[in-house]
Amino acid sequence: MKTTFIVIGKTTDKRIEQLTNEYIGRICHYMPFEMRVIPELRNAKNLSQEQQKEQEAELIKKALQPGDYIVLLDEHGKERRSVDFASWVEKRMATGPRRLVFIVGGPYGFAPQVYDLAQEKISLSQMTFSHQMIRLLFVEQVYRAMTILRGEPYHHE
Repeated sequence: MKTTFIVIGKTTDKRIEQLTNEYIGRICHYMPFEMRVIPELRNAKNLSQEQQKEQEAELIKKALQPGDYIVLLDEHGKERRSVDFASWVEKRMATGPRRLVFIVGGPYGFAPQVYDLAQEKISLSQMTFSHQMIRLLFVEQVYRAMTILRGEPYHHE
């Protein structure tokens, strides 16, 4: 199973980008993983929030493939402890979707049609994080899940 992490816009902080890429490299030792960056919308300041979400939705839909298991990183999603997230990932890997796809939306969230495509929503916290930081936090949690599943000494409980 391949795991794809879809995000909107580039990271402007090189330190966050470097750390994110470091964790992606670590994850790739355990499973195929890629982060796909959808370019930010041009002239977004001239668009309403709803128009931005609609245009981002079209770009997200183009990045998806038939058979994808789609999970939105969303503030209203289910929160899990790291060990529970690891178990969840293990179950997804065992059920065998061709691709497990996690998506972070733009600054205003997702359009309704993206919610309609998703099989699940997860939340990393009730707190709000920047779109740049959430990338780093998410890939660290995926790496942590892989080490938990392998019984490696990264996670302490």
